[in-house]
Amino acid sequence: MEVAVLFKIAAVGIIVAILNQVLIRSGRDEYTMITTLGGLIIVLMMIIPYIKDLFQYIESVFDL
Repeated sequence: MEVAVLFKIAAVGIIVAILNQVLIRSGRDEYTMITTLGGLIIVLMMIIPYIKDLFQYIESVFDL
């Protein structure tokens, strides 16, 4: 896995955490869940290719 991907995931996490704090302080608690869910979806879309590569590697190791 590339180091740049880890930094991107960390950046998304920091941005989501800051947005959540801002939304909570402004009284918009209903939007914090949407923000968190959006951040989770973004990170999952970033790591799906790596999960695919992992499963292909496992298949090649065990000759499935």
